[in-house]
Amino acid sequence: MEINQFAVYQVKEEPVYREIQFSPYEKLMQKNIRISSDSYVQAYISRMLPGESVVQVHERLKRKLPKTFHGHSISTSDVYVLNQDGVISSFYVDKDRLVPISGFICLNTANARISIDTVGYKIEGKGGTWVSCEELLVEGRRFYLMQSERYGSSAEGVVLAEDGTVVVDGYRDFDEKTTEQVRNFLHSPPERKEIAAEAAPISVKTLEAGSGLVPAEASGENQNGKTAEEQEMDEIERRINSLPEPRTIGGRISVLDRLHIIQARRAIREGKKPPRIGAEQKGKRKK
Repeated sequence: MEINQFAVYQVKEEPVYREIQFSPYEKLMQKNIRISSDSYVQAYISRMLPGESVVQVHERLKRKLPKTFHGHSISTSDVYVLNQDGVISSFYVDKDRLVPISGFICLNTANARISIDTVGYKIEGKGGTWVSCEELLVEGRRFYLMQSERYGSSAEGVVLAEDGTVVVDGYRDFDEKTTEQVRNFLHSPPERKEIAAEAAPISVKTLEAGSGLVPAEASGENQNGKTAEEQEMDEIERRINSLPEPRTIGGRISVLDRLHIIQARRAIREGKKPPRIGAEQKGKRKK
């Protein structure tokens, strides 16, 4: 059984990112500012309801935020990242719309030859040069729709894997049929897809660290009617909610404590040991 999930990302509360926070999409494009997860922190993660769209998720969270939501109310500059049957898509929250964006999730692949910024690329067996115009993430792997730099969208495009392997030829966009052929490529015999052999199934909860994503596997329910994954998420939320508040020193909230709390939340989500915070550090020194 596939589990569809979504995560909400909000701009980091640091001075260097103020130009991005609450900015309309067009303003960022005019300034040539790239929207990347490096500038964001994960504020919330949850399952999607059956048949739910990103618009419905957006409207639901605008009406009421869950208690486990770690951030401000849904605002311009937030980003939704959806994992639907292994296909990853990202949407920028603009003033009155949700804008599909590419390249938000950072995946570091050693043999990657193509990115969303690739231009002047030469494809073996094809004339001219090609530019990357659209990105698709399927089961933790990146695929790019390449267009001829000379003919643009008037000519048929080519879908390449990030190492330059031709996956689909003769398509103009990532429609349902193209996506299905990408899936077939990933699940074809090893001799056809060496790149796919490196894909590792990682839960959507590691999205903050920029890892590849695939739907988490469903497991049996316990006597409380919750699956093992739901219990794990509940435990993560419980540990995050139990973190201490930042200290007030000299009438001001400790910036260092706030930083440690952010680091602790991230460590808990990644299954690591969180750092000590504020009074905990002080108590440790006294021992």
